[in-house]
Amino acid sequence: MARIAAIATAIPDLDFEPDYRRWAMAQLGESREAKLYERMAGRSGIEHRWSVLSEEDAKLDQGRGLYGGPAEPTTAKRMEIYAQAAPELALKAIEKLPPLGVVTHIVVASCTGFVAPGVDQIIARRLGLSDDVERVLIGFMGCYAAITALRTARHIVRSEADARVLVVTVELSSLHHQQDFDIEPLLAGAQFGDGAAAAIVTASGAGLELRGGISAALEDSAELITWDIVDTGFKMRLSGEVPGRIAAAIARPEVRQRITGGTPVAEIDAWAVHAGGRSILDAVENGLELARGSLEDSREVLRSCGNMSSSTLMFVLERIIRQKPARGVALAFGPGLAMEGLHFGWLDA
Repeated sequence: MARIAAIATAIPDLDFEPDYRRWAMAQLGESREAKLYERMAGRSGIEHRWSVLSEEDAKLDQGRGLYGGPAEPTTAKRMEIYAQAAPELALKAIEKLPPLGVVTHIVVASCTGFVAPGVDQIIARRLGLSDDVERVLIGFMGCYAAITALRTARHIVRSEADARVLVVTVELSSLHHQQDFDIEPLLAGAQFGDGAAAAIVTASGAGLELRGGISAALEDSAELITWDIVDTGFKMRLSGEVPGRIAAAIARPEVRQRITGGTPVAEIDAWAVHAGGRSILDAVENGLELARGSLEDSREVLRSCGNMSSSTLMFVLERIIRQKPARGVALAFGPGLAMEGLHFGWLDA
């Protein structure tokens, strides 16, 4: 039985949330949309977001730096920052784990950058792992990639009982904000920040057992969340229809059955839901008719870090693993529009 033995997380040093809000308001000027943006940002449930950028580069509202200069930085420039900062932030999370022991496999998820040799190889070398460690790199899946990474680790451990898998998620979303004058992309950008997480998955010891997986793709939803590579980084489209579509989907009996596994909602002790935004958490809470406060761990991650793409769910699980829940469900949503999840529960050694 595969279980998460430990989880650790890391964020960069710079809180760029205040600068972003001022910058976004400046893009909208004195328009009616500026007031709408201010109201919606104030209701977002986000108080802090963190960036690997330097304080100088992140001064969006002062007309200089990475996003305030005379021209937007190219994708090449953004990937140059990713290549240096992504492994550093990932290692910062790994350093917070208990002693790693003999790592046999590494599974890394990241959708906010590309570098070759990959982040997986860079981490292995920096940690001094054996040159025969097996590696899996999961890229460009978006916010639900943490689920894919954990399920991959589960499959490895279930097929190789002696496996000890290091799972890493690292996302530098702040590298991809776009100079834009429309409210929808500015509000989408207002959700995202940087973060990394690491976990050890093994077949022995106490931990959070990884049980069966959950998958569902919504029909006619491919345009609701898109993530395109353009000349100025990766450009996201996040439709305002997403929360409503999620709520409608999870309210369907067959999808609800898939999520709960037939267990009454009231008997599920913990809900680890990707903190993609306040409206998404509200949609899940209402769609599944959860008790008030059921998603407090997700809301706290959203408040303190924003949406860190694939790393977000790992931050939520880091809080939940301390509670040792007997039965839980993890859910995340991303491009497709698709839902990925898994069941989990505490196992004693």
